[in-house]
Amino acid sequence: MRQTIDIITLGCSKNLVDSERLMARLEAMGYRVKHDPEQPRGQIAIINTCGFIGDAKEESINTILQFVQRKNEGRLSRIYVMGCLSQRYLKTLGHELPEVDGIYGKFDWDKIVDELKETTTSECPKPIASGEMPRHITTPSHYAYIKISEGCDRHCAYCAIPIMTGHHHSRPIEEILDEVTWLVGQGVKEFQVIAQELTYYGIDLYKKRRIAELVDRMAHIKGVKWIRLHYAYPHQFPMELLDVMQANRNVCRYLDIALQHISTPVLENMRRHVDSQQTYDLITQIRQRVPGIHLRTTLMVGFPGEGDAEFQELMDFVRWARFERMGAFAYSREDGTYAARHLPDSVPQTVKQARLDRLMSLQQRISAEVQAEKVGQTMKVIIDRREGEYYVGRTEFDSPEVDPEVLIPASERTLRRGCFYNVHITDSDDFDLYGTVVARAN
Repeated sequence: MRQTIDIITLGCSKNLVDSERLMARLEAMGYRVKHDPEQPRGQIAIINTCGFIGDAKEESINTILQFVQRKNEGRLSRIYVMGCLSQRYLKTLGHELPEVDGIYGKFDWDKIVDELKETTTSECPKPIASGEMPRHITTPSHYAYIKISEGCDRHCAYCAIPIMTGHHHSRPIEEILDEVTWLVGQGVKEFQVIAQELTYYGIDLYKKRRIAELVDRMAHIKGVKWIRLHYAYPHQFPMELLDVMQANRNVCRYLDIALQHISTPVLENMRRHVDSQQTYDLITQIRQRVPGIHLRTTLMVGFPGEGDAEFQELMDFVRWARFERMGAFAYSREDGTYAARHLPDSVPQTVKQARLDRLMSLQQRISAEVQAEKVGQTMKVIIDRREGEYYVGRTEFDSPEVDPEVLIPASERTLRRGCFYNVHITDSDDFDLYGTVVARAN
């Protein structure tokens, strides 16, 4: 009888890609593998952790402890931990969680496969390119994430990611294109290009930025319908990437670019290598060169040096920029970072939360206005699922999981998941759109 392995993925989509690669290898060995099951019942559990900020670390620890309890109750035989948290706290976790059978980081998780080989029933699958293993896609079959690099060389003052992942490492262009081609053959149409910092792509391998070339070549692969880009960095932004977006209709007019703040003193404290005016100029150029583009950004409140004036400057910037998509979080001190070593965490938590609430309230109003402007338009929508009385889809301006959706009454007609439709937008709320299908789209 085949053993079942439950894989639990926490954190970002970059972790999800690692879980999908591991799943394919374990399935090839004869295991039955379940991803994020609602009711874990496997004999073995693998937890892919996140260690980015305090809340993520707490979620990872709590998840591990839940499975430790299952093991202590005799409902689980083995537990393995991998990912960012374990990369960062390898020795500490091993000492404090003796019930865990193996702890691995971001880059040695394949050793889990070696540990589980005693029950192997078949050989591992053939690599698709340069040792890259096929993946078990856990997302809806029409979209997938493509991780083009790992690590980061930016060393922002608040960020622990370089501590966990090390220097930026780009994957070779041909290897990425082979994976995209392979995924198209599996039925994938929509690709979310992800990296900790995708605009840096190519510097280590090719001594120059080649993100524009990579995206352009992806766009010319037959069967690639949508390409969406996460996450850009504002300093030395490669403007030629916008030319690729304009030239290729299947490169979505969408850019996820984390800005963090607008006040020059705060940006200097953050070690972001960009100032307020450069940020304003960049946003202006992006919107001019790609009319209709939707920008997603992430902002931080409460960083050391942010007083009332600096926060007001941030609020004014958001009113000016009118980001179509925006997330925000309060600064938390992360061990080992430049800010933790050199800057006092001077903003009280109550003030951080109050600022965060004000910022997100402003963004909610902006989002409602942006969405209302779409009422009356006909937009191309891909269908993700049916949920109750509605089919749920997205436009090119909406990334899965994090962005608004389009709701279409299921009573009107039968729609197919993964297919495109032209949808007339009839209504909106703060975030989502409502519409009716006009016709099938290509």
